[in-house]
Amino acid sequence: MNIPLIDLKRQMKALEKELTPKVLEVLYDTSYIMGKNVLSFEKEFAAYIGAEHAVSVANGTEGLVLALKALGIGQGDEVITTPFTFFATAESIAQVGAVPVFVDVKRDSFNMDPAKIEEKITDRTKAILPVHIFGTCADMDSICAVAKKHGLLVIEDACQAAGASYKGKKAGSMGDIGVFSFFPTKNLGGAGDGGMLVTHDESLAVRMKAYRMHGSGENGQRAYNDIHGIQEEVKADTSKDNTVYNPLKYYNYLIGHNSRLDEIQAAILRVKLPRLDEWNDRRRALAKRYNDALEDVLTVPRYKTDEGAIYHLYIVQSEERDKMTKKLGEKGIATGVYYPVPLHLQKAFGDLGYRKGDLPVGEYLSERTFALPMFPEMTEEEQDYIIESVRA
Repeated sequence: MNIPLIDLKRQMKALEKELTPKVLEVLYDTSYIMGKNVLSFEKEFAAYIGAEHAVSVANGTEGLVLALKALGIGQGDEVITTPFTFFATAESIAQVGAVPVFVDVKRDSFNMDPAKIEEKITDRTKAILPVHIFGTCADMDSICAVAKKHGLLVIEDACQAAGASYKGKKAGSMGDIGVFSFFPTKNLGGAGDGGMLVTHDESLAVRMKAYRMHGSGENGQRAYNDIHGIQEEVKADTSKDNTVYNPLKYYNYLIGHNSRLDEIQAAILRVKLPRLDEWNDRRRALAKRYNDALEDVLTVPRYKTDEGAIYHLYIVQSEERDKMTKKLGEKGIATGVYYPVPLHLQKAFGDLGYRKGDLPVGEYLSERTFALPMFPEMTEEEQDYIIESVRA
């Protein structure tokens, strides 16, 4: 039996009859950029998360960059984040000229340890950027309390956590800005790249809309006025269809990006969003079966906020990781190592001066964690084979 880490083909086949006409509709409509599907998906996603505003972007990494820029974070500022995550989290901080400051994680949740944040705060610290890693939320009560105490901003990296919750609140809705990725392997994945920013703050939403489109047009002017304290009404020209030609886009007010969600991706994601909770429930059920069957042979994930975890990846720990993954591969079972090098030890951040031993928990996990197959369409027969193989 061959079992992939995630099987995108099964989901595509299950949704084929609904997805195909939606994609063809976009192609024949020819409104490929910022069309009706993008605008509708932004509203639907904001409602799902419980946020006032949602701003779609090209991908999750761009989302993090635009969030930082919208909050005014830049050259020389410091942003506290985790070393145990995908590179884009810290890369985005460096992209805006700021410095990532790494705080160690907790062994049970893989998330940032709030008790270790305050010792890293300096007069240059502007924000905390927690990651809801593997689909389980960080301790947001404690993180937000530290942020409030020190007057810091909070950006939630929820790129792996669409649909996850913390004490009844959706991931992404608790900080100043939440950032999501719709990379195909995510719980809510498109047929290519895509991302979303959510916020309760209208002025931040306007800034992010401006930055995603070259700092131009009505949003560019509104954002410019907001940043510079200019009291001036900006009116939209609604007299004609701006899909093909919008003269206002040739007036630029900020240095921005070209970072928009494709209309086809939005159409696909609109089909998938109503199914997200069902898929996440299935992941939880599979995770429980794994946990019950493997807890005596591996360290399995037992999250304190288990009711809200969505198991984007099912991560276990083993002292014999390399031997284990090799043997499972021989049995046709795919595995993945997340993450083999913690960010503070990546060569790209060598100039920050971190050394092995500085963040021991993150380093410990990077040497022991790996993922077992996890996707909603996996059968119990397949999972039983994985369980038997692991135990063997």
